[in-house]
Amino acid sequence: MFLTKRPHKDDTVDRMPADTVPVTGWGRTAPTAARLVRPRSYEETLAAVRECGARGGIARGLGRAYGDAAQNAGGAVFDMTGLDRVHAIDADGGTVLCDAGVSLHRLMEVLLPLGWFVPVTPGTRYVTVGGAIGADIHGKNHHGSGSFARHVLSFELLTADGGIRMVHRGTPLFDATAGGMGLTGVILTATVRLQPVETSLMSVDTERATDLDDLMARLTATDHRYRYSVAWIDLLARGASMGRSVLTRGDHAPLEALPGRARRAPLEFRPGRLPAAPAFVPEGLLGRTTVGLFNEFWYRRAPRARTGELQRISTFFHPLDGVPHWNRVYGRGGFVQYQFAVGHGEEDALRRIVHLISQHRCPSFLAVLKRFGEGDPGWLSFPVPGWTLALDIPANLPGLGGFLDGLDEEVAAAGGRVYLAKDSRLRPELLAGMYPRLADFRALRAELDPAGVFTSDLSRRLAL
Repeated sequence: MFLTKRPHKDDTVDRMPADTVPVTGWGRTAPTAARLVRPRSYEETLAAVRECGARGGIARGLGRAYGDAAQNAGGAVFDMTGLDRVHAIDADGGTVLCDAGVSLHRLMEVLLPLGWFVPVTPGTRYVTVGGAIGADIHGKNHHGSGSFARHVLSFELLTADGGIRMVHRGTPLFDATAGGMGLTGVILTATVRLQPVETSLMSVDTERATDLDDLMARLTATDHRYRYSVAWIDLLARGASMGRSVLTRGDHAPLEALPGRARRAPLEFRPGRLPAAPAFVPEGLLGRTTVGLFNEFWYRRAPRARTGELQRISTFFHPLDGVPHWNRVYGRGGFVQYQFAVGHGEEDALRRIVHLISQHRCPSFLAVLKRFGEGDPGWLSFPVPGWTLALDIPANLPGLGGFLDGLDEEVAAAGGRVYLAKDSRLRPELLAGMYPRLADFRALRAELDPAGVFTSDLSRRLAL
């Protein structure tokens, strides 16, 4: 059975809105001015690409890339959220055809009542499908399900020559676009394979790990039992407690696990909402003392071991989405989100990096460790089989730039890589060692877009 939604009638391109505005990533650092264009149809998108000028253009979704991937100083930025139609749902086969500007939040609203869930979600559901492909996002289920692009069957791509290509998985253009940070073209639509579910609740197990080695041992021994797995890690803890963590794992709750009242509407999706973070937050609010107190509280309040707790999808996957504009809590200086991955066999490198972060007293209260499964074919896709650590750090922390440069070198020496969707400061000379298919990506991009129509602050900084 297919459920379809008629597309809107195309608007004329001469009313396409555009403003020159400062643009930043979610970390709110290093704003650059760009002409923000808001196409409302495929024709308007084509016109925006043709008219973007010498500084080129880059597609942007809901702005959740932390760094400069969706910024383009002096050029154009295409806000794709106006293309937000769900065209068709195969409720029997479990696929959806939608515009690239559709958010994962919208897909959950539409799909959960039909018994389907998105195949991969990161820590926020306010990501567009186009952004999910361009960054090849990963979630708590990478150890078993891989990245988002693994579940994409095909997409339509507007390329620099004005053509629209239907791109299928297994082709070079697919692999260059998945994780390619929008630099091969503008994704217009995508067909995505879905995950069947019986309820909109999660069955969650929680336990505490006393240190980093205890955490890694628990993940290695039992992660295969769970579809989703993540650990919050206290990066201010030192000594025998270094790397102490709260490990949270789970799966979609089956219908029989729900109490009687909840069975009346098992697929209801009702994410909670809290007041927005204030527009002005004093600098230094999230300093070492404040974060240290929070980390102590968070670790102590977690159960030593609890199984089968029922949680809403929004609570398990997206707790911060309940606080609009939560990125303001870091103050006007913003924050840096740093995420790296190292392979299996490089556990000593992970221990060394965690030790360095702990010794530097980086005040991060949003630090998570996960295990990655098999890598995906995207040439610039981030995950490698092994371990990934993500942490947020106030951008005004003294000496932060030099400290992170040192971490980059540790990661590179271990054969690891830094996540481009969160990066805002990696040195370009380290990139080729982190991404072995970089030369292939550059060659295909040069052939597909010789004039550099699609460009961004990220691509200029790293010579992508």
